Amino acid sequence: MIAPVILTGRHVRLEPLTREHTAGLAEVGLDDDLWKWIPTPVRTPEEMSAYVQTALQEQAAGSALPFALLEKSSGRVIGSTRYASIEHVHHRLEIGWTWVAHQWQRTAINTEAKYLLLRHAFEVLKCMRVELKTDSLNDRSRAAILRIGACEEGTFRNHMITASGRIRHTVYFSIVDSEWPEVRARLEARLR
Repeated sequence: MIAPVILTGRHVRLEPLTREHTAGLAEVGLDDDLWKWIPTPVRTPEEMSAYVQTALQEQAAGSALPFALLEKSSGRVIGSTRYASIEHVHHRLEIGWTWVAHQWQRTAINTEAKYLLLRHAFEVLKCMRVELKTDSLNDRSRAAILRIGACEEGTFRNHMITASGRIRHTVYFSIVDSEWPEVRARLEARLR
């Protein structure tokens, strides 16, 4: 079973997403640039509320486990991420729906959050495979996923239609359990 859990590092704390996080997420997350590559952008407090509600519905259905990202030093909500596409039978899940407010981008926050999620997925949940995906046009995200040690598997062409009507191609990446020790060492070195 994948149950809500708190994951804490030196810079970031991931805690189970609740409705109480909505205002904090709206305070830092209603920036058009954050949602440029997301199929359905979040631009208003009402859309952030719907975003949180959808994540919680997916959690109730057993297909996702959403987290709020908190800056550890201040306790401030600075973004969100989640386990999704959870496949219990096949011991796999996806890490995605990740966004970090601009002030905390290019810091250790996202790297450490990915490290905590991957460590929990492989070492506690005993996943065989963790998937990550991004818009084919999102070069920054693609480079970041490769930097952590994920393997690019291919592109799902005409994968989805975004809110703007643009047809999105989605690039899939994965890390499998046999690769985790090397990926873990790479991430730990980066965090040092």
